Amino acid sequence: MASESRSWIKARNTDLAVMLPYRLRHHAGITTTQWLASLPAWTGLVLALPLLLWPLYSHAAGNFTTVDAFAALVKWIPFLFKSGFLFNILISMFAMLFGTLAGAALGLGQISKLALLRRACWFITQLFRNSPWLVILFIVLLALPFEIVIFGYIISIPDWMKAVFGLSLPIMANISEIVRGAVLSVPTAQWEAAESLAFNRRQTLWRIILPQCFKRMIPPWMNWYAILTMATPLCSLLGVEEIITLSRQAMESENNHPELLVPFYSFALVLFFFYCYPIARVTIALERKYAVKL
Repeated sequence: MASESRSWIKARNTDLAVMLPYRLRHHAGITTTQWLASLPAWTGLVLALPLLLWPLYSHAAGNFTTVDAFAALVKWIPFLFKSGFLFNILISMFAMLFGTLAGAALGLGQISKLALLRRACWFITQLFRNSPWLVILFIVLLALPFEIVIFGYIISIPDWMKAVFGLSLPIMANISEIVRGAVLSVPTAQWEAAESLAFNRRQTLWRIILPQCFKRMIPPWMNWYAILTMATPLCSLLGVEEIITLSRQAMESENNHPELLVPFYSFALVLFFFYCYPIARVTIALERKYAVKL
């Protein structure tokens, strides 16, 4: 290593054309939110280019003119936005709510002193954390009934509720890891100080440890919400009438022209980008604000 360093220094000091030794550098992995936030603000306009240029190509390739392509999309935009995209947001919010509540309980169970409870929570966390989301959705679709009879009353379970439950399971597992990691990241001196003040474990956890963890958990929690929102189109495979399903129905109503594929799906892409991009920017800002100063 010393001889290599000396040769590198000599190469830097010479005027001759030499090839410097190549050094591998380790790059830390980035989260989905960090990658999304690193994109420039004009990325959304680039994503919208197919929406603007595709009708021109279709005009040259077939009988579907530019006016027809834009008129078809513009006619369906209010319906796709109100009944489609907003429903995707609703599904993501409910799934995040249920996943957060269940994940917080599961994460606290992973640090329990009861070995049986701790192992059971760990198993559930690893099971849903390392399972494909689409497989979970299909299992939930087939396992849950479409209605439940309680004391003679029939309670229907629509497909979108099954989708919410299916998406909340992997979110629950990842929130569980966030809670467990945040609690374990608190220095042990905090636990020892609380014990010296005669605090029991419950008091220490709720009054001292968890208040310090909330700020640390907000950025990864927002990161997983952005990931969840971008995963809601998977619900279209279950027959849920969200933006992708309604886009297919709208294109079928327009005689299913192949030229409509790029404009309609580009519109959905732009909507998701402009919804998730601000979340990514806020997440990065919170990570910098609440970063642990060493």
